[in-house]
Amino acid sequence: MEKIITTLTHIISKLLNRDNILLSPETTAHDVDGWDSITNMLIINEVEKVYHIKFSFRDIAHMRNVGDLCGMIKEKTSSNS
Repeated sequence: MEKIITTLTHIISKLLNRDNILLSPETTAHDVDGWDSITNMLIINEVEKVYHIKFSFRDIAHMRNVGDLCGMIKEKTSSNS
């Protein structure tokens, strides 16, 4: 999970143009200034590109925090192998 969180930190930092983002599995969009619904979709899009995966609407609707996103990435990447 650490490697995924590091990658997510890089993605989110780049999209928000900030270098002081600290993520944990419990982090939610509400915890990060500038992470709104539009940014959320940009994050999802970038994650899909980086990991070569696709999220369904249901997948996205069930993600409540960074830990959920990490779990979904792990699930999707292991099923792609």
